[in-house]
Amino acid sequence: MNSFYTLIMDKEANSMWTEKYRPKSFAEVKGQEEVVKRVKAFVEKKNMPHLMFAGPAGVGKTTLALVIARELFGEDWRDNVLELNASDERGIDVVRVKVKNFARTRAIGSAPFKLIYLDECDALTKEAQQALRRTMENYTQNCRFILSCNYSSKILDPIQSRCAMFRFKLLAKEQVKDLIDKIAKTEKVEITSSGFDALYEASGGDVRRIENIFQSCASVSNKIDDDLVFKVASVAKPKEILTILEHAVKAEFIEAKKLLINTMLEYGLSGIDVIKQIQQKVWDISSELATDKQKLEIIKLCGDIEFRLVEGSDSYIQLEALLAKIGAVCEK
Repeated sequence: MNSFYTLIMDKEANSMWTEKYRPKSFAEVKGQEEVVKRVKAFVEKKNMPHLMFAGPAGVGKTTLALVIARELFGEDWRDNVLELNASDERGIDVVRVKVKNFARTRAIGSAPFKLIYLDECDALTKEAQQALRRTMENYTQNCRFILSCNYSSKILDPIQSRCAMFRFKLLAKEQVKDLIDKIAKTEKVEITSSGFDALYEASGGDVRRIENIFQSCASVSNKIDDDLVFKVASVAKPKEILTILEHAVKAEFIEAKKLLINTMLEYGLSGIDVIKQIQQKVWDISSELATDKQKLEIIKLCGDIEFRLVEGSDSYIQLEALLAKIGAVCEK
């Protein structure tokens, strides 16, 4: 018996933090207060429409769907829930076979209906979405759908009109800090205030990414600061990006180029990563070096260079061209 409990404890200790600290009830869900309040009311009455969750990655869409399943069906929730990732299986056959076969049977036990959760449903083809629309119409008595997507504009209007829409937003810094403090206390890890700021900046409010970076840092050291976070996350320090921009604005092209290449090689950054960080730091350039109008021109240049990188252009050549153009813009 003791060895059994030891095995369970070891498994819990070695699990991914994104799953280990995933909320199990409405009370544990961070942020999205209005969404949780409305969804909780549906669940308490055991009568809810089809739902659509839209928003960026790592803000709690899948977590809230699993909480709904647990609250509705209790310990046997897996028997009454079908979870599919539409980005893996995006064709019409998925809807015609897997979804339809699950939807046409009645719920097990005293559950009022079954639940079908389609993650990343904006990846479904138009034909699959048309088939899904018909399935949602025909099997409303037996099941409810929860559709999750990053961009609701990619979902057909007839499907959107059949769902109650809930829009998720990135978590605020204070809400993330509560979660990080809880994890740090449980895992006996110390994180400095600068380390937390770096963690939040590197993740951009994506809680899944925050927990993954935090776990990676904790495997290296029990004391986490900003230096460790930026290295593990493969993100350049904001000060380094700002220094590169300042050299470029002053038309000091050689210095800016050297710093840029060294930073990319040190952190293993791609061209797209650098462009995104440069765009974020443009407004931190001193007003003595660049006017607001010039900063707007720089942001426009970032957009042009990113488009070229996405189209397959060489990262180093395009980024060097960006530095040259920034110098030209700010000399005017």
